[in-house]
Amino acid sequence: MFEQRHIAFFTATILEWKHLLKPDKYKNLIIESLRFLVENKRVKVYGFVIMPNHLHLLWKMEEPHRRENVLRDFLKYTTAN
Repeated sequence: MFEQRHIAFFTATILEWKHLLKPDKYKNLIIESLRFLVENKRVKVYGFVIMPNHLHLLWKMEEPHRRENVLRDFLKYTTAN
């Protein structure tokens, strides 16, 4: 799959640009989620930036995981906690 072989840029924003990611406990949730994905060989993370109201990722999906499934699980976990 073409999407699997290349590093992708991803941005997620908080609704209405609220500063919900300012507390460290929320930044740590994102880092824990990324760590889980890496340890379970679902993604390779090349870089990320967490700002108070959005985040940027440079990552690549690992075979056989599909981008839409990894993204769904990442967003579901990080928004539910």
